[in-house]
Amino acid sequence: MARRRSITFFPALFVASLLVSSPAFSSQAGLQAAPSSTVTPNRPSHGIYLVFPFQNAGASARLDWLSEGLEELTIQALSAAGEQVYSHAGRLGELERYGIPATAKLSRATMLHVAEDLDADFVVFGSFSSDGKKLTVECRLLRVNPASLLAPLRESGDLDALMDLHTRLIWRTLSENDHAYPLSLTEFSKTHPVLRLDAFEHYIRGLVTNDDESRLRELHEAAQLEPDWADPDFALGEAYFTRRDCNSAMPWYTRVPKTHDRYTESLFSSGVCRLLMNQPDRAEEVFSLLQSLLRTSANAGVDFPEVLNNLAIAKARQDKFPAAQADLRRAASLDPDEDDYLFNLGLIAMRQGDFIAAAGFFREASQREPDVAEDHSFLIVALEKAGKKDEADQERNVATEAFGPNGLPATHVDSRNDSLVRFERVKTELDPETLRFEMESAQAQSPASGSQEMHDTPAVHLRRARQELSAGHVDKAEFEYRAALSSDKGNAAAHLGLAEIARRQNKLDEAVKELQASLQTRDSAVARMALAHVYLEQKKIPLARAEAERALKLAPNYSEAKQLLERLPNGKPTEVPPKGGAR
Repeated sequence: MARRRSITFFPALFVASLLVSSPAFSSQAGLQAAPSSTVTPNRPSHGIYLVFPFQNAGASARLDWLSEGLEELTIQALSAAGEQVYSHAGRLGELERYGIPATAKLSRATMLHVAEDLDADFVVFGSFSSDGKKLTVECRLLRVNPASLLAPLRESGDLDALMDLHTRLIWRTLSENDHAYPLSLTEFSKTHPVLRLDAFEHYIRGLVTNDDESRLRELHEAAQLEPDWADPDFALGEAYFTRRDCNSAMPWYTRVPKTHDRYTESLFSSGVCRLLMNQPDRAEEVFSLLQSLLRTSANAGVDFPEVLNNLAIAKARQDKFPAAQADLRRAASLDPDEDDYLFNLGLIAMRQGDFIAAAGFFREASQREPDVAEDHSFLIVALEKAGKKDEADQERNVATEAFGPNGLPATHVDSRNDSLVRFERVKTELDPETLRFEMESAQAQSPASGSQEMHDTPAVHLRRARQELSAGHVDKAEFEYRAALSSDKGNAAAHLGLAEIARRQNKLDEAVKELQASLQTRDSAVARMALAHVYLEQKKIPLARAEAERALKLAPNYSEAKQLLERLPNGKPTEVPPKGGAR
């Protein structure tokens, strides 16, 4: 049950720390480091940026591609200059979570809410227009906390000079927001390459098209026009990876240099491809290297559960069961809400013929994710193979009540490797929140990080809390959430975070109170769904349905709400929601 690939969040400090020599891997997996001529300022980032598409304010429709094009150029410029910035995919992922169409024109209030939920400090948006000869681009910077909108900045010039025009505009945006900004325009211009306009247009058209063949055609054209530009290479790897065409994806991934901010993703996806191609020895090599690189770049001893999971699968396919089990147990402890790691432990136990242990793992997996029918199905099979027929029948009755008479998938397995491998849950993405926590922790420990100014604001407490929670440090996360509330008692995000902690600790009544407090301040489809899941755990089905319906009313395309409503039995709420549970 893999998470969707969503956010790329690699500041220059983190990417630079990955520049580790690895002759063995270079020769076997083909990923080579490329020289970099960029200049990255040796300074801490003053915030996290979230960039939205620039609106076409009257220019010809043939220039519509510039909307996402200017967004992408801005992301690249900020990232190359050492700032922390969410990717285009990260923004789309957050909009999808809210059920907001990717093409929707968003109000500043909506942008602000999305930025708050992503812990961004600044929102960048703007517009462009053209008279057929000249292009004018306007850029706006919105500070998130406290909310304030800076004066608009404009630059005009020939369309062919788009790259230079945009560079000046973003440099002005940074330098006028930070009077101590250390880079001159000339130095800033050296941080990112000057691209051919036609190559960039093909690249953007490839990113935004919904047609698979058109995407590949446009990206191939961009790669051909700019052979030293790694972005089309990574995008082509992703396009083929999405199709699970690993033979085509791998050569493009190998062209992404270690200096590139998508290198870690390309390396991870290469390892996934090795698993999909059933090359467990090569997969083990890739994920072992990646684990070493991430450990070196982040805090000492820190692991990433997705890497551990895939490394364990690679080892298990080679019958290295004790090592695989150790990796999966570590992954399960790092991510207490995820069922996949325990499920994979159950598969390994079945392969070893230990059905009692397998049943224990599947049971814990089903407790972590009660809505996953496959967990329950394997629990029943393991109990049957362990000779516990009565217990298996009891679990089947419980599952039938929860999922319906035909809700459990048919599971026909034995302990042979070829029977169980197809059920392995391979992670196809790195968890962005975990990466984000480790990158910011590494940056905070860097001697270049400077003073800790603004570290006592509610926004910074929230960011610390989410970082600690993503790393499994519940006590530290609770401390930071309460610190945020001490100076901002109505902070909806802090109450939402405390509710998550209470839910993890099985303090469901306390979780409900925190969610109601969050909703009193700001109605949110995300908070509504969190409340629905807590009610579901309390067996308050009508209340869970009511909250899911309210979430869907707020975000009509919210897939999680739709899926939950499809699983819940029909019927009117028989209980009156507590105060604060409705709006």
